[in-house]
Amino acid sequence: MCKKLIYLISFVLVLSLVGDVQAVVVAWTDATGDHNWLTPANWVLGILPTFVDEAVIDLLPGPTIGNEGDVTTYRVRVGDTTTGALTVDGGTLTTTAWINIGNGTNGQGTLNMISGTITAGSNLRVGNNGSGILNMTGGTITITGELRIPTTASSTGHVNLDGGIITANTFVMRPAASSVGTMDVGAGTLIINGDKLMLVQGYIDNGWITAYAGSGWLDLDYNVTNAGRTTLKATGCRLNPNPADGSSVAVSVNQLQWTLPEPNQPGGVVTCDVFFGTNPVIEANPKVVDRQAVESVSVTLAPQTTYYWALDLYDSSISDTQPFMLSPIFTFNTMNQPPIVNAGADVVTWLKEGPRTGNLDATITDDGALIPYTVNWTVVSEPNAGTAVIQTATAEDTSITLSALGQYVLKLEAFDGEYTSSDTVTINVYNNSCEAAQSLPNYVPLVGDLNGDCRVDDVDLALLQENWLKDNSLTQEWFKVE
Repeated sequence: MCKKLIYLISFVLVLSLVGDVQAVVVAWTDATGDHNWLTPANWVLGILPTFVDEAVIDLLPGPTIGNEGDVTTYRVRVGDTTTGALTVDGGTLTTTAWINIGNGTNGQGTLNMISGTITAGSNLRVGNNGSGILNMTGGTITITGELRIPTTASSTGHVNLDGGIITANTFVMRPAASSVGTMDVGAGTLIINGDKLMLVQGYIDNGWITAYAGSGWLDLDYNVTNAGRTTLKATGCRLNPNPADGSSVAVSVNQLQWTLPEPNQPGGVVTCDVFFGTNPVIEANPKVVDRQAVESVSVTLAPQTTYYWALDLYDSSISDTQPFMLSPIFTFNTMNQPPIVNAGADVVTWLKEGPRTGNLDATITDDGALIPYTVNWTVVSEPNAGTAVIQTATAEDTSITLSALGQYVLKLEAFDGEYTSSDTVTINVYNNSCEAAQSLPNYVPLVGDLNGDCRVDDVDLALLQENWLKDNSLTQEWFKVE
C-alpha cells in the first residue's frame, strides 16, 4: 500500500512539472494508412505522443481515437500549417494543456466528436490563428479553461453542436471585431460555469448562435437545468424550407414546401399557419395555409420580385390555441440570374476520306425569369478561314463540319433578355486515328509498336528481325563524351 502511494505521489509530481518541460512536437504521418492514433508507426519516428508531448496533425484523413483508445498528451494542434482533422469516436482524449483547431495562420483544422470523451486541461480554441471547425454529434467535451470561437482578428471558427455535451469554465466568441465565429445548436447542450446569461444572450442577439440552422429556437437558463451553471439547448426541427432561404428561383416555381416536426406526445397532430407575400412584415402578408397538417401549398410568382414567408406551428398535444414554434422569416426572389452555359467537352477527331462532321452537345440552364433564352454558336479560331461550317448556329445542339487539320475553338453564347453567358469548346483535328490517340494525355504505346503507328503488325516484326541480336551497348568501360 505504501508503495502504491509513493507511485501516485510521483505521478502527480511529474504532472505538476509538465508546464516547465519543453514539449516535444510529434507529427502525425499516417504511415500505415489505418488512421489509428494508437499505431506508433503513424507518428514521426514511430513514437506515440505522451503527456509531455505536443501532437500536431496536418494531414487528411487525420487520426481516429476509437473505443480502444485512451490517450493523454500535453497539447494538440489540428491544422497547424495546412489542413488536418481529428476524430474521436468512442475513445478518450485528455490534454494537460490546450487543444487548438486551426492553430496556425494557414491552418485549417476540423475536430469530429462522434462519441467518447475529451478533456482539455486548459482551453479549447476553435480557430486559433487559422480556420477551425468542431463537428459534434455525441460524447462529452469538458474544458477546464475557456471555449473560444475564434481567437484572433483574422481567424474563423464554427461549432456545429448537433449532439453531446460541451462543458466549459468560460466562453468567448469573436473577441476581435473582424473575426468570424458561429455556433449552431441542434440536439447538443452547452454548459458554462456561473451566470453567463447576459453574455450568451448577447451572442444570440448578434446572430452568432443559432438553433437548427435557423429553423429552431434556443433555450437558455441559469441555475435551473444545472445548479450554478448556464445551460444552452435548442428545440425545434429542421423545417427544410423550399425554396431555400435567400435563394433565387425561376418564376415557374409554383409551390412552397416544408417539413413538419413530429408531435411532442403520441397521438398529437402538428398543424401550421403559413404567411406568404411581398411584405417583410410577415403578419401583413396573406395567410395561405390556416391550421392544416400539410407540407406544401401552391403559389403564383411574379418576375423580379422578393418574397417573404413564415410558419406558425401548433401541436395538439401541447396546446390547441397557442403555437409552439414560430419559424424564422424565410425569403427568396425571382430576380433574373445569368444563364449557365456548358458548350460540352473538348473533342479529338481526325479526317477520313474528306471533311469530318460531328455533333455539338451543349447544356444550358436558365431560370426563365424574363424570356426564353436564345443561343448562338461562333467560330473563335480555326486553322484556315472557312474550314468550319456550323449547321445551325442558333440551335443549342447542332453539328459542325471540319475540312482542315488543326485546332478549332468554338464559342456558345446564351442570352436571357438581360444577361449573356458563354463557354467554349476546343476541337483538335488530326490526320488519322493514331495521331488522335497519341494526342491524349493518357495514351500508352503498345508493347511492340516499334514504328509508332498504334498497331503491332508485320512491319514491327520486320524491324525486330532486322535488329535481332544487334548490340549497341558501350564497349569501353571508361567512355568519354565529346
